Amino acid sequence: MRLPLMRILNFVFITITLVSCANRGTPTGGEKDEEPPEITQSIPENFSTNFKGDEIRIYFNEYVKVKDLRKQLIVSPPMDIDPIVTPMSVASNYISIKIKDTLEDNTTYAFNFGESIVDNNEGNPYPYYRYVFSTGDTIDSLSVKGFVEDALLEEPDTFISVMLYDVDSTYKDSIVYKEKPRYITNTLDSLTSFSIDNIKAGTYKLVALKDKNSNYKFDQKADKIGFKKEFITVPTDSTYKLTLFNEDINFKAVKPKQDGETKIIFPYEGDYKSMRINVLGETPEGYETRILKDSETDTLYYWYKPKFEVDTTFFIVTNEKYIDTFKHRFRALKADSLEISAITKGTLGFEQDFTLQGNIPFTKIDTSKVKLIDKDSLFVPYKVEYDSIFNRYKFPIDMQEGEKYLFTMLPGTFTDFYEGSNKDTLNYSFRTKLKSQYGNIRVNLRNAKFPLIVQLVNDRGVVLYERYATESPVVDFNDLSPRQYALRVIFDSNGNGKYDTGNYLLGIQPERVSYSKPIEEVRANFDWIIEFILLD
Repeated sequence: MRLPLMRILNFVFITITLVSCANRGTPTGGEKDEEPPEITQSIPENFSTNFKGDEIRIYFNEYVKVKDLRKQLIVSPPMDIDPIVTPMSVASNYISIKIKDTLEDNTTYAFNFGESIVDNNEGNPYPYYRYVFSTGDTIDSLSVKGFVEDALLEEPDTFISVMLYDVDSTYKDSIVYKEKPRYITNTLDSLTSFSIDNIKAGTYKLVALKDKNSNYKFDQKADKIGFKKEFITVPTDSTYKLTLFNEDINFKAVKPKQDGETKIIFPYEGDYKSMRINVLGETPEGYETRILKDSETDTLYYWYKPKFEVDTTFFIVTNEKYIDTFKHRFRALKADSLEISAITKGTLGFEQDFTLQGNIPFTKIDTSKVKLIDKDSLFVPYKVEYDSIFNRYKFPIDMQEGEKYLFTMLPGTFTDFYEGSNKDTLNYSFRTKLKSQYGNIRVNLRNAKFPLIVQLVNDRGVVLYERYATESPVVDFNDLSPRQYALRVIFDSNGNGKYDTGNYLLGIQPERVSYSKPIEEVRANFDWIIEFILLD
C-alpha cells in the first residue's frame, strides 16, 4: 500500500529537523583558549613598602589554581616557616598567600611563582609571576646574574637553586651545611641562566645547589654544588659562571654484620681504596683473611678462616684520617659454596675480554685443565689476569672477526679460599662480529694541551669508550658499536689519568670538561674524521 505524497514529505521534514536539532546540541569545542590568566588586583599592591600584614591576595580575571608549587615557588629570603598558598587542587578567582613566619625589619621579600599559576580550564600558565614587598621604606633593587653548567654533563640539571650568603663577622664556609641563604632564586625547568633580584648592596658568597630535598642546605651525599671561590660585591655588572659537580663523599664506615658462616659485610660511604679492617684482640691460630668488593654496592666482603671460638669480637676500621671501632657478634649461618659465572658472554666486542667471577675468593687456577678452541676446533692461545678485589679472572685473547670460541674448564680448574673447587666441567661460548659491522672515529684535537682524557659517552654521560692522549693530537676509536655518541675531553690538569671533581670547603673546582659539537651517529662500516677545536 502506497503512502500519500504529503505524508512522505512530512516524514522527511521531521527527520531533517530532528537531525538538525541534534547537531545544534553537539558542542564543537571552538578554538582552544591559549591566553594566560590576567591579574586584576593585588592586596596589598605589588611592590608595596612598609608591609605589616600576614596575608596577600592576588585576583585574576578567571578561575586559577596552583600546581607544582614545591618546585616552582621560590621565596627570597627563604622563610623558616613556609607560607601557605591556596588554592591548590580547587579553582578560585584569587590566590592567597598566608605568611606564618616573623618577617625581618627593613627587608625586601620576593615570591617567585615560576609557571605554577595556571587557568582552570586549559592550564595556561601566568609566566614567571613575582610578588615583591618590603617591610621597610624602600624596595631593594640590585641583582646578581649568571648561568650554571654541569662539570661532566652536556646539559645541567633543571631546578637549580642559586643562593647568596651574607659575608659578615659571623660568616663561615660551613654555613652552606647549616643555614638557609640570605637570597635565593631558581633556574626552573628550562633555563640555565639565573638572576637574583631585589637584593641589598653588600658582600656575598655565591653558591648553586641541585637541592634534592629542597631544604636550601648542602647535603654532600645527595646534592650537586657549584660556587664562586671569591666573594662577590654588589652592586656588580659581572656575569658569573657556576659549575655544578658531585663531591667525593667523605669516608664513613657502617656497622658490619654476619653474612655467611665465615663472611662479614662491611658497608661504607666514600672511597674504599684506603680502607683497612683489623681485628682488635686475639684471633684463632693460623688466622687468614681476604677482602672482596661488591661490584654494585658500597660494600666490602670480609672472608676469614678459621672460625672464631668466641661469641663477639671488635673490629677497627681505618681509612687515612678516619678510625672507628665496631663490636661484632658472630651468628651461626650456612657456609657458602663456590659459584662461578661469566661476566661477559654472548657477543664480545674487540675491546672486551672474556671474564669469570666467583662468589668466594679464588686462590689459584690450574690452566692445564683449561682448553679454548675456535669454530674449527683449533686450539687458541690465551692469557690469564686476576683481579683480586673483584675476584675475577680475565682471559685476553687475540680475537678474530666473525669467529666463535668455546672455553672448556675441567673439574678442579679453580680453587677457592677454603680449598673448595668447581666440581663440574664448565663450558662457555662466545662469538665476535665482522669488523664491517662496526664503525670507526678518528678525532683530530686542535689546540691540545696534554694530557687529555678523550671519551665517547651516551646521553646520560656514561663513558662507553675512552682514550688517554699524552702526545699525539690524533685519537682513534675503532670497532665502535653503531649508535649515537657524544664526544668530550677532560683536561687532566694533575696528570693522574682520571677525572677529579671539586671540593667546596677546600675551594677546589672540578677539572675542566669540553664537549664537541654534536657528532653524526656511528653506522656500520663507516669511518668518520672529527675536528675537535679545544678552547683555552
